[in-house]
Amino acid sequence: MGRFNLKSHILGTVISLLVWSSEHGTCNAREGKHWGRNKATPPSISNKNGRRPSGNKNLVHQASRLMGERYTAQDETTITPQQNGGSSVTFNVLDYGAKGDGSADDTKAFEAAWAAACKAEASTMLVPTGSVFLVKPISFAGPNCEPNIIFQLDGKIIAPTSSAAWGSGLLHWLNFSELKGITVRGKGVIDGQGSVWWNDSPLDNPEEVAATSARDSNYSSSQNLMSSEVSQNMPSTKPNALRFYGSTDVTVTGITIQNSPQAHLKFDDCTLVQVFDFSVSSPGNSPNTDGIHLQNSQDVVIHSSNLACGDDCISIQTGCSGIYIHDINCGPGHGISIGGLGKGNTKACVSNITVRDTTIHSAMTGVRIKTWQGGSGAVQGVMFSNIQVSEVETPIIIDQYYCDGSKCQNKTSAVGVSGISYQNIKGTYTSKPVHFACSDSLPCKGVTLNTIELKPQQENKPSSEPFCWKTYGELQTRPTPPIDCLLVGKASNPYSC
Repeated sequence: MGRFNLKSHILGTVISLLVWSSEHGTCNAREGKHWGRNKATPPSISNKNGRRPSGNKNLVHQASRLMGERYTAQDETTITPQQNGGSSVTFNVLDYGAKGDGSADDTKAFEAAWAAACKAEASTMLVPTGSVFLVKPISFAGPNCEPNIIFQLDGKIIAPTSSAAWGSGLLHWLNFSELKGITVRGKGVIDGQGSVWWNDSPLDNPEEVAATSARDSNYSSSQNLMSSEVSQNMPSTKPNALRFYGSTDVTVTGITIQNSPQAHLKFDDCTLVQVFDFSVSSPGNSPNTDGIHLQNSQDVVIHSSNLACGDDCISIQTGCSGIYIHDINCGPGHGISIGGLGKGNTKACVSNITVRDTTIHSAMTGVRIKTWQGGSGAVQGVMFSNIQVSEVETPIIIDQYYCDGSKCQNKTSAVGVSGISYQNIKGTYTSKPVHFACSDSLPCKGVTLNTIELKPQQENKPSSEPFCWKTYGELQTRPTPPIDCLLVGKASNPYSC
């Protein structure tokens, strides 16, 4: 009787949540609603595949189904769904010939396990704990796959360090493409073994080398480690570790990606993305190693994650909208960035971005928008809120003259920047508190600052004053330090694509 009452209580709670969701509706990025106006994340109910139910019709049926499809942890190796009239199949890579000894090539076993899992809806491909799997570049393609596949990563996957495995160069190592409903989860590790690529690999901006070196207290030891390894003439094209392309309803949770040759986690042309309880770990001086890289992706939620890398903790590129980021621990790295946008005279469009409740430490920048001269398009509707910075060179930046160190010519066209809000940003900086360098022809407009409290890391050391150029906006409260360089006016309509 007691068990029945508990289940009824939980069932009632789930129904209540679903009713709440149906009454309040959802935020739609394309309708211009700002996800960041409420601190709490909208509640989500997930089914056994880690998916949010579509719609709220027949609430009792949905709640009963959710209650009836619980997972039971049998041991650390296998997670088996309870069989409640349905079926779910697990495909263990060891059953397809994987050795898991860290030296044998397990690529074919992974391909075979994926091919089997691909044929069964809501199946699980298992990479078990206690083993290390050497896997060459592999594509988990999905045009003909059943939906809602789980990639359960409890063991460790390592990349090959031999140049022969990469041919003339590949853009991606583990590539998931064209899937509907894909979850990568577990407590396992993806190790790109990137140090063999980082040797003799220049940063995008040579000036960042000295800054990164000074910022990373472990620079000498990590650099010696990298120098002790032989690069084996690795290709000049460095791969991203884990990439999703053209997929819908994507979830990444629990796993760690470390030492990627380039970006650790990348999303291209994806919608409905969730990333949480996720970790990135690479040295602060590892070049171009973004933590999470977004491009042409919409309706993305990233939260409750630890990101330590050598470039942007999160990089938001053109074609992104409806991005909600909160509760991130970023550092070392280059902070959270929008851009660089407009390179090579291209058009870039980014809108409805919220970053809040985040800590950034030991970083080159805090929250940054960067665009190239000569581009077109717009960045608009961006909120940075409740950001705590510590030992960050420049916490707040808009740079419409971004250049990667090569010779960049002055151009009149630019990606317009408007509707940018900075709220409750506090902490310490090591170089300059605020840097707004906006375009002569398309000045920044609608820049608002509220509760800005930034102090030099070393109180007695001289530091630069806030800098503004062609920046129109409003101080809603008196900032620390004083920011007297904002221009008044230009309150016309925001830039748009």
